[in-house]
Amino acid sequence: MTFKIIFYIIFMTLSTANLANSTSEKKLPPCRDSPNCVSSQAEDAKHFIEPFKISGSPEEAWKALKEALNSQSRMVITHETADTLHAEATSLVFRFVDDINVILDTDTNLIHIRSASRTGHSDFGVNRKRIEALRLQLQKAHVID
Repeated sequence: MTFKIIFYIIFMTLSTANLANSTSEKKLPPCRDSPNCVSSQAEDAKHFIEPFKISGSPEEAWKALKEALNSQSRMVITHETADTLHAEATSLVFRFVDDINVILDTDTNLIHIRSASRTGHSDFGVNRKRIEALRLQLQKAHVID
């Protein structure tokens, strides 16, 4: 029994270390081949969406982004660090969950963002519309161009 516990602790520690390394590289998870994902770091046109260009203070833009996410219905921020954020959006009727990953890149004054459905193939453009609505909200707050 204690061997299993020790093995589990080691396994979880190694898994956490890999997660920390991936966020320090400032990379979002890649989109799968299905059209239900958009990312500012995607290399193909069907998944690519422009990153948010910060127009003022990165700290103010980051704060405004978190407020904008929290103001959306059925959206919950599940994890955040000083420069990364993960949120989940749940659809009203079928309770599908979409993942929103965000990275604050102060070196380039950009906010990289990804929104992807966990299941299914098509999302009828919901993830792209979500990010563009978020972009508009942040533009109205005058924190991004």
